[in-house]
Amino acid sequence: MKRNIKFIPFLFLFAAAIMAFKYQPVKTGNPGNLFSSAGFKMGVALYSFNHHSFKKSLDMADSSGVKYVEGFSFHKLGGGFGDITMDGLDKKSIAVMKKMLREKHLVMASMYAGGSDNLEGWKKYFELAHELNLQYLVCEPGRRQWDMIDSLAGVYHIKIAIHDHVKPSPYWHPDSVLAIAKGHPNIGACADIGHWTNSGLDPVKCLKILDGHIVGMHLKDVDQAHNDVIPGNGIIDFAGIVKELKRQHFNGIIEVECEHNMDNNVKDVKAAVDYVNQIATR
Repeated sequence: MKRNIKFIPFLFLFAAAIMAFKYQPVKTGNPGNLFSSAGFKMGVALYSFNHHSFKKSLDMADSSGVKYVEGFSFHKLGGGFGDITMDGLDKKSIAVMKKMLREKHLVMASMYAGGSDNLEGWKKYFELAHELNLQYLVCEPGRRQWDMIDSLAGVYHIKIAIHDHVKPSPYWHPDSVLAIAKGHPNIGACADIGHWTNSGLDPVKCLKILDGHIVGMHLKDVDQAHNDVIPGNGIIDFAGIVKELKRQHFNGIIEVECEHNMDNNVKDVKAAVDYVNQIATR
């Protein structure tokens, strides 16, 4: 997409129009304070259960012992949703999804957004996030879209968390996220410690670099061969991870992302949650 010098004033006019409808800061359906200081909030990225329908994935999340889930825009929802993916939800199907979440006492605070190369595409993601009462979108936007999505994030009061996908992703190193965050107050990091490790980085040092900029976190463990394993069975220093998160007073959500045994990995996700909680209480 070529940069259009007429775009910025148009975006400001767009933002003003949105504000005229009195958009209020988005709140979750959590009966308590989502970002309280009472320990870590543990969740699961529903991508862990991407072999299953949305309804089945909520059943699996519930069985994992978590309270929070992260959706993803290309999830083939199945069940009562038909053939649509999450980014194809309309108001009626959004109401159905929210009802499903309430019935399981689960809070969806974030969603991985596949991205777009234009304003209307990104606006669609933010509108969906607003309707679902999300706190933030996880994504990997193009450089020319930084100003656009930061402005939209400010209008909708929904943060952006840059996903540090494995090398050669443009965001594989935490310095790249710091470069985006400079001058973009609504953009931070989705800290994926497994991807950092597979890119040859020390995830504890990466967390230190991003101190104050971490919006959310993807938790996994990997072995020397870059295979996804149950946390505690790989090479990541989880004691160091927990210690650094506590030092930063991290109050976001830690989403377990399990990319193995994906037909039936509930026990693995639960083991990850229990392992982190055990370390955190030492």
